[in-house]
Amino acid sequence: MRHFNWLLLLCCGCGVVSSPGGSDQISNRKVHVTVTTGMIADAVRNIGGDRVEVDCLMGPGVDPHQYKASGGDLKRLQSADIVFYNGLHLEGKMADVLEQLGANGRYISITKDLDDKTDLRPAPEGYEGVHDPHVWFDVALWSKAVGTIGRELAKVDPQSAGDYEKRTIAYQSGLNEVHKEVAAKAGTIPSERRVLITAHDAFYYFGRAYGFEVRGLQGVSTASEPGTKDVQELAKLIGTRRIPAIFGETSVPDRNLQAVVNAANKDYGFSVKFIPGELYSDALGDPATPAGTYIGMVRHNIDTMVAALK
Repeated sequence: MRHFNWLLLLCCGCGVVSSPGGSDQISNRKVHVTVTTGMIADAVRNIGGDRVEVDCLMGPGVDPHQYKASGGDLKRLQSADIVFYNGLHLEGKMADVLEQLGANGRYISITKDLDDKTDLRPAPEGYEGVHDPHVWFDVALWSKAVGTIGRELAKVDPQSAGDYEKRTIAYQSGLNEVHKEVAAKAGTIPSERRVLITAHDAFYYFGRAYGFEVRGLQGVSTASEPGTKDVQELAKLIGTRRIPAIFGETSVPDRNLQAVVNAANKDYGFSVKFIPGELYSDALGDPATPAGTYIGMVRHNIDTMVAALK
């Protein structure tokens, strides 16, 4: 907590919590938006169009659970008219700072309008008191979350409120089609093979929405390290049920999953197909690739799963 308090004081000293320029000033220039993750950056660009200039703190392959803000990040926060972050403690070591700064109205958690009883999953044992932050894996739920972006941009830049509303509706319509596409592709996998095993417990919302049994070696946050018991339990599941494949993630090292593969082979005589570093979980892909957008990332993931599990 000492780190958080120091960072908060530094932010205040730098003027990060000062009010942004008035709407008349913003109307004559682009809205400067700072965001934490690539998924949020992509949504802001779709909804903000040419009215926004987006600065994303966490690039491709960056694990937000482990991310630490730098002095340069504080300057980027300071220069923003509005800051969007995921919330639900996804941003790890930045979470407390962002939530405390959020009181001034410029720091917005895009999950703040989700219902904690019907939309969100309480985090598993060991993370009591918080909710699972990985809401973007359910495309319909993500569509609901990004609606907050349009509403908050309209508050900062009211003269363009109508444009934000139109682009929000258009983007959400596209997301609805992708949601149906993912559900249809998931349905091509036999139900008994619809088991998704990944590096950490990030895909609960995906499993709930599209009918997968989901298991992760690490917990909801990659800050937790798996033990020998975790490896053995997952190897038993794979070996006894003959799970066809398991998947590494682009933002999480593969070494722990490799231990599971080895244990399944040694203890159960089963060679599970290991697809290392292939699923996008907490970060988008390189901007020059299809997975550099949220919709491209979603399609890449489901196509990878279908190819391995079907």
